[in-house]
Amino acid sequence: MKQTMIFRSLVLAGVVGGAAAGGFVAQHAMMPHDATAASASTAAANTAVQPGSRVGVPDFTSIVDENGAAVVNVSVIGKAEKTAGAQMPELDPGNPFYEFFRQFRGQMPRGDATPVQGLGSGFIVRSDGLILTNAHVVDGASEVTVKLTDKREFKAKVIGIDKPTDVAVLKIDATGLPTVKIDKADDVKVGEWVLAIGSPYGFENTVTSGIVSAKARALPGDTYVPFIQTDVAVNPGNSGGPLFNLKGEVVGINSQIYSQTGGYMGLSFAIPIDVAVKVKEQVLAHGYVSRGKLGVAVQEVNEDLAQSFGRKQSGGALVSSVEKGGP
Repeated sequence: MKQTMIFRSLVLAGVVGGAAAGGFVAQHAMMPHDATAASASTAAANTAVQPGSRVGVPDFTSIVDENGAAVVNVSVIGKAEKTAGAQMPELDPGNPFYEFFRQFRGQMPRGDATPVQGLGSGFIVRSDGLILTNAHVVDGASEVTVKLTDKREFKAKVIGIDKPTDVAVLKIDATGLPTVKIDKADDVKVGEWVLAIGSPYGFENTVTSGIVSAKARALPGDTYVPFIQTDVAVNPGNSGGPLFNLKGEVVGINSQIYSQTGGYMGLSFAIPIDVAVKVKEQVLAHGYVSRGKLGVAVQEVNEDLAQSFGRKQSGGALVSSVEKGGP
């Protein structure tokens, strides 16, 4: 049977009154000629261990200790939507039931407005309460609440959202808050260990780890994001949470998963923090994000196209059309 894979955003949603959703050790074969050689090899291996590691085995405890308090739980109440309710049947005057229903016209009960709840994650980037999260977590929300690890809760203001990058900037009225450190996503290497902290299925400050599987992944849809692919276990509710490197620096924002079931299946994607920071800066400066536009459609030059143009090799880009009246 053909199975369909879909990308899913990682926000956990429900309805008010409804049910709430609920070690790798690197081993190296070593055959030294004598005990001295063995000791020297062991010492060399220990000195090669990256910061935050212990004899090649990642130790994430210090990262969690230093950054856990800067990761927040984001809960939202969406705009109320009216249900259809009971509808008065439209009957012809000649229908024998016409007079019966006519006396009740205008008295039929309407559906109640049912606020929609959602749950995600976020992280504090400025001690005065500036927070980054995903746009799809807070988009359309009528009320946003941020909960800290010390159990304090704040009503948050949505400073701005950018749907093409799925980044949102929030602000809470607080001072002296713990913040995360930020690194350049360009420094991330495929194969390195990374750590996610978030609220999967509402379980606050859950820690999961894995490695970077690939970089600059393009996903379906109208997006400008070169996603970081990882095998870190992230699930609904992890949306907007940070992705850390072994130095305890944020390199991405967990955003989507590739799944047949809606849950984690080994493919998760994070927005590079460089992208998010640029969005934050534009939102704070202007309230929105502006982008350049070429007004052309571009496609890859594959082997067939290359041959049609008399090129010996494929590669490059072909401007296939120009937008009328565009830039």
